[in-house]
Amino acid sequence: MLAYLALAGVVLGSNLLPAFGPPTWAVMVFFRLQSQIPAVPLVLIGAVCATTGRVILALASRRFRHRLSAERLESLAAASELLTGTRGRSLLGLAFFIVSPLPSAQLFMAVGVLEIPLRPVATVFFFGRLATYSIYVAAATVAEHSFGSALTRGFTSPWGVALQVLMLGAVVALVQIDWVKVLRRQRPAPRQ
Repeated sequence: MLAYLALAGVVLGSNLLPAFGPPTWAVMVFFRLQSQIPAVPLVLIGAVCATTGRVILALASRRFRHRLSAERLESLAAASELLTGTRGRSLLGLAFFIVSPLPSAQLFMAVGVLEIPLRPVATVFFFGRLATYSIYVAAATVAEHSFGSALTRGFTSPWGVALQVLMLGAVVALVQIDWVKVLRRQRPAPRQ
């Protein structure tokens, strides 16, 4: 039981971090290699705790909106409309979220700041994580003896750290864009 609680705590905690947390798949593989937790509960606990952590991160990001200027909030509302203004764009955004190679922490922070409806994003994230974690855990089970050094490199990779820094910069840049102007360019000019 202690291993299950440790898994839940580590996955939840690492998914609360806005950056520099270990990839959840690596945590899952670590637990698969170091504990006796069967694959199915491992994947389920991982997906539930990862989703819970990211939802909390998005909700925390929403709490920082009040620190933004009225002009910036108007711009973010326009960005949200651009992303979710039509059903097609909303579905495209959710599809992107499923297959995005971008770190999910920054995506959830953007969802929070943009006040995009969280339930569909969290649902897609959960089912996407069920699939990807299943693949990683299955691969770890097969390659149990030769995977240790690859796991260590994943935690300490300069490219991984650089990508996290880049994505944090992207979230900051997202807030700086004047989305009202972008939205005006997207709308057709009124007929005379």
